Amino acid sequence: MQTATHLDREHCVRAVQSKDARFDGWFYTAVLTTGIYCRPSCPVVPPKPENMTFHPSAAACQQAGFRACKRCRPDTSPGSPEWNLRADLVARAMRLIADGVVDREGVPGLAARLGYSTRQVERQLLAELGAGPLALARAQRAQTARLLIETTALPMAEIAFAAGFSSIRTFNDTVREVFALSPSELRDRVPARRAPGDGTPGTLSLRLPFRAPLNPSNLFGHLAATAVPGVEEWRDGAYRRTLRLPYGHGIVALTPRPDHIACRLTLSDLRDLPVAISRCRRLLDLDADPVAVDDRLRTDPLLAPLVDEGPGRRVPRTVDEAEFAVRAVLGQQVSTAAARTHAARLVTSHGKPLDDPEGGLTHLFPSPEALAAVDPETLAMPRTRRTTFTTLVRQLADGTLHLGVESDWAEARARLLDLPGFGPWTVDVIAMRALGDPDAFLPTDLGIRRAAGALGLPSTPAALTARAEAWRPWRAYAVQYLWATDSHPINFLPV
Repeated sequence: MQTATHLDREHCVRAVQSKDARFDGWFYTAVLTTGIYCRPSCPVVPPKPENMTFHPSAAACQQAGFRACKRCRPDTSPGSPEWNLRADLVARAMRLIADGVVDREGVPGLAARLGYSTRQVERQLLAELGAGPLALARAQRAQTARLLIETTALPMAEIAFAAGFSSIRTFNDTVREVFALSPSELRDRVPARRAPGDGTPGTLSLRLPFRAPLNPSNLFGHLAATAVPGVEEWRDGAYRRTLRLPYGHGIVALTPRPDHIACRLTLSDLRDLPVAISRCRRLLDLDADPVAVDDRLRTDPLLAPLVDEGPGRRVPRTVDEAEFAVRAVLGQQVSTAAARTHAARLVTSHGKPLDDPEGGLTHLFPSPEALAAVDPETLAMPRTRRTTFTTLVRQLADGTLHLGVESDWAEARARLLDLPGFGPWTVDVIAMRALGDPDAFLPTDLGIRRAAGALGLPSTPAALTARAEAWRPWRAYAVQYLWATDSHPINFLPV
């Protein structure tokens, strides 16, 4: 499939006629004779090709006057993998919109974060996605509203404001326009699917879709094996962690299922729902295109057996970029257990306490501002690493260094490399897991070099980097397959 800017009509028609779920979220099919739009895998009989038009976003379909299909529910498609692959203006804008920036700060706030004029941001989004930032944010609000309508027993007025609408009237009009049903009619259609939870205020249960295949072993294994006590835990088959969110805090439990990720969210403020969902999807790399990734890596005959043995590996990422950067420094040249111990001490001393009636979560991870106030002499680490730690948290706290979904990957790398104690390994592990660069590579990592040598790949960093040129732009996924050759706990789903 070509990029969203130039949808190839022939490829789109073939995907629709074959009901190919791999392209759900890549594009949407608008049907001229019915006025609805669908995902490519819609189960109904495909329309005639002459009655199909194709759009790169649900917002573009809505702006063109089409309503969401009631059968395939295109609003529940996985996100486009384009925005995880790219670091240009449009991709960074889409990640910010998913993180709720337009709802909180408006289009001027979005443009300011990106460093461009409002007009330029609007023009580029319209050219590539067929919709501007307001329309894209509106489509996301409609999706959030439907989720709350169908999965909670909340009053409609609370749902309207939790989803980001400015008024009840706008909420009602948008839901009717997008779904051709009133909010009450939407709720009445799915009584059996509503999951109001156990009565805990702000608790929601939902399903996070993904493109198959998904191999949960390294994904949840890595998160569980490196979990910081008090902030993260593996309990009853679920990875649980605390979340710092724009309006409050939350706790999420994520459980792998064969065809989705079960997600249970408890939020102190329901306005944080779309942001929490976006960050959980990002954490688990759920918008990846595993078929494209694995097809590229299989072209290397020495990697192909690893891919065939466990296809669909994802890159475990993060819900908080600054937190991960701090943890990367704590993990420099020490074992996983030692890194967890260092992080746990910081959490106990400087994290914000919270209550978790269901388990052992006790704190939010300390903010950069809290860590910048830590006395370096209290840190149980070598003096040079103390300098690395204090410089990092000070720059994160004062805004000199910003790591976020809108970060320019090349610029962020350069800024990190300028920090004392930051070498290529630390920078690239942050690029891979915090910034989300799918092509980040760790040729100096001991586990990677050991795996490469065992497979017959070059084991020196320079030679391995040269060999890995053929794996672009998916070298971060190659790292996951190479790491998986080890018996380290990060590679195994906890029991």
